[in-house]
Amino acid sequence: MKNFIAFIQLLWHQRRLIVSMAGREVRAQYVGSSLGIIWTLIHPVVMITVFWFVFSVGFKARPMNDVPFVVWLTAGLAPWYIFSEIISGSTNIIVAHAHLVKKTIFFPQILPIVKILSSLLTHAVFLGVLLVLLFFQHMHFSVYYFQSLYYLFCLLVLSLGISWALSALNVFIRDIAQLVTVVLQVGFWVTPIFWDISMMNAKIQWYLKLNPVYYIIQGYRDSFISFKPFWSHPYYTLYFWLVTGVVLAGGALIFRKLKPQFPDVL
Repeated sequence: MKNFIAFIQLLWHQRRLIVSMAGREVRAQYVGSSLGIIWTLIHPVVMITVFWFVFSVGFKARPMNDVPFVVWLTAGLAPWYIFSEIISGSTNIIVAHAHLVKKTIFFPQILPIVKILSSLLTHAVFLGVLLVLLFFQHMHFSVYYFQSLYYLFCLLVLSLGISWALSALNVFIRDIAQLVTVVLQVGFWVTPIFWDISMMNAKIQWYLKLNPVYYIIQGYRDSFISFKPFWSHPYYTLYFWLVTGVVLAGGALIFRKLKPQFPDVL
């Protein structure tokens, strides 16, 4: 608890630096390009359009529970995209900022937070596209939309724990970055983003739901489509937070143990 309070205090004291670095991270992605930050809008729109055409037009995917497939798909893509962006970007973030990590007055544990903040812009664009689709599909507005903020918080806490562990380990084992890319590709198709989990039998569903990311993806669909409160499945919510707590504590412990050796290895 003392370490947690100390970390929150550190974030508060370093808030200006974190925001500044996050803004620089966003600008660096589009430096030299004519359209600049507009690419943040183009990428999600193109991705959603391509997947919608392939699965809805090509494979004749039917609406899920009378919900247009493009809406159902976008509600699942939005949380996965920011999750994969945070994890893939954070894995190499310590190595990429080696010049800062070597300074004794710099706190490298804030670097995953920087990546999280910079990823929120793209996520906001995804949610904007989702809201536009909901409007044009004449779907009703609901206060449950705001419940997505809870699931976003779940995603960020889980991502932070994973990012701490992977970013620290990648300093010593550079193959971690390559492994993460492969795991994210597999996870993209294993996680029910394009397909409904109800297609599987009960036993396989049980194993698929062990993936904590599924809790978040289904939560987004509950918030924007089916309007189900998160307390409607208390045991699964408890399971998610137990797993996330272990991941967060484990990631923090790994980072803390390896951090003193960063300058020497880098």
